[in-house]
Amino acid sequence: MCGIAGVLDPAVTGRGEELAALAAAMAAPLAHRGPDDEGIWCDPDAGVAFSHRRLAVLDLTATGHQPMVSADGRWVLSYNGECYNAADLRSLLPDGGRGLRGHCDTEVVVEAVAAWGLEQTLEQINGMFAVALWDRRERVLHLVRDRLGEKPLYYAVDRGRLVFGSELRALTVDPRFDKNIDSRALALYLQLSYVPAPFTIYRTARKLAAGTMVTMRPGDIGWPEPTQWWDFQSMARSAAENRTESVADFGGVDELENLLRDAVARRLVADVPVGTFLSGGIDSSLVTALAQATSSKPVRTFTVGFGGQGDDETAYAAAVARHLGTEHTEMHLTQEDALAATANLYKYWDEPFADPSALPTLLLCGQARQHVTVALSGDGGDEAFGGYRRYTAGSFIARLALPMPAGVRRAGATALQSIPQTLLERFGRAKDLGNRIHKLSRAMVASSVQEMFSSLVSAWDDPETVVLGYANGQWSGAPELPWSTDPVEAMMAWDTLLTLPDEMLTKVDRASMSCGLEVRVPLLDHRVVRAAWELPSDLRVSRGQGKKALRLVLDRYVPRELVDRPKTGFDPPIADWLRGPLREWAEDLLSESRLSAQGLFDPARIRSCWADHMSGRPGKDYAVWAVLFFQAWLDGQGSR
Repeated sequence: MCGIAGVLDPAVTGRGEELAALAAAMAAPLAHRGPDDEGIWCDPDAGVAFSHRRLAVLDLTATGHQPMVSADGRWVLSYNGECYNAADLRSLLPDGGRGLRGHCDTEVVVEAVAAWGLEQTLEQINGMFAVALWDRRERVLHLVRDRLGEKPLYYAVDRGRLVFGSELRALTVDPRFDKNIDSRALALYLQLSYVPAPFTIYRTARKLAAGTMVTMRPGDIGWPEPTQWWDFQSMARSAAENRTESVADFGGVDELENLLRDAVARRLVADVPVGTFLSGGIDSSLVTALAQATSSKPVRTFTVGFGGQGDDETAYAAAVARHLGTEHTEMHLTQEDALAATANLYKYWDEPFADPSALPTLLLCGQARQHVTVALSGDGGDEAFGGYRRYTAGSFIARLALPMPAGVRRAGATALQSIPQTLLERFGRAKDLGNRIHKLSRAMVASSVQEMFSSLVSAWDDPETVVLGYANGQWSGAPELPWSTDPVEAMMAWDTLLTLPDEMLTKVDRASMSCGLEVRVPLLDHRVVRAAWELPSDLRVSRGQGKKALRLVLDRYVPRELVDRPKTGFDPPIADWLRGPLREWAEDLLSESRLSAQGLFDPARIRSCWADHMSGRPGKDYAVWAVLFFQAWLDGQGSR
């Protein structure tokens, strides 16, 4: 796991010192991603320079130094990630890999490209990666992001110069980079709590989408158009066409278990200590159980809690750890610990990011890094196997409400919204029931499944009226899925295409890399994802419950009573903190004078939302938090 950066500027040919200095400067703010080594490679005649910061995980010696040049001298690779089937690929190389200098996976990848070409190598790789590859013979630059977006890659083009990096902060080092805020990206951020690809918060930079690549050739001036080297929709459509819909005819639980065991085992391979994150939920418990079954000694497991506040699952995690016999570490945060980290959270994200679970994820990674260099996570299970509550609730709305006349739906939504949330909470046992019902009532007025999904994942329903100077309409990021008429399947596909790479995996990447921890995600092995989409529908979401297939596998390792409970999130008590100890901090960032001077938001709309939250109205905390994180992030840009 590493940080990569670089520049391609044919206009600077012959000025090697200038190119190398820029590449080195761009890598400097990525030092946290790779604390073990740094490297620069430059070709002055071509106007190209790569820089690299290395976190040594496989082959800790100098033979793993990057950027790396292929043995034939043609290819130069700067690689961020892990290739989990490197040993398999090595054996397939022309000499069986006997000529390789070390056992670093990066060397296997660059020699595979030399032997087979880029496209065939990408098809063969099982891993997570963001790649910069320079073809010295053809003078062509390739930037590639992995299938599901586990590793990030950003780039910018200005008058023939292309700069790239693992984080936006690397691009902003370039003196020519324009830091003007993109108003459309800002509106998308308010709505989704993150900035979706290909947008970034800056007008002059783009985010490479999962499964895509861009290529810059000699003479190219404008923005290179991304191409899809791995198409999730094609995979999902093919899997759906081949699936067995009858659960009675499905006999693949053994096959799924074996595949999951292999995915976990491949991600345990490292030359440094490895552990797992354990929340006590389905996904993390399954990953930990399979890791423990594979390991010859107790696996290190880690969890974090808020001392009884928020979604504290430490007791559940401890119970699973005792059953599996892991070496378990709990981190109990006091409110003071959490609040101190909250005010500085923006420093770890290179663009605004308002998922509140970023805070516990950051603190959990920091705790784990004191003991291990690699941690396995259960991320990806919700999107692939149907774990989010919106799948069951959204399916109910789509099947029962959408066929009704619009007037009837509006009347029903109005009636539900008129019931005080405090009253709904009194009669329901589920956490935050009133807020959930009110959110679902807003989704009832949607005219399509796409609109319903957009409403369910939105913090602000009308961000274009909040961001000044924005007039391009609402988010249209949920694409048409002509191959599916199932609303649950559609929402799972949209989450995989959008929420997973740009929110969930971004959160894990920044939090882990902030302290030099590599996080690996077995449930996002592309073979596992395909297997999930080949499952009968009832083995993903059925009768109000998701992830049935994973539960069947987990039953073989952990008693159902230890993990069978309502799904909770990983969020701190943001609403209470904003009304209490964070109130003064928030008031300052949301003052009318500050908002007016910035000229980015409508101060009246922001102040109204803040007033609603302070009055005790539920459901406004995420909207307020999105604005607060942006304000703190914007302030921080002046200090960098």
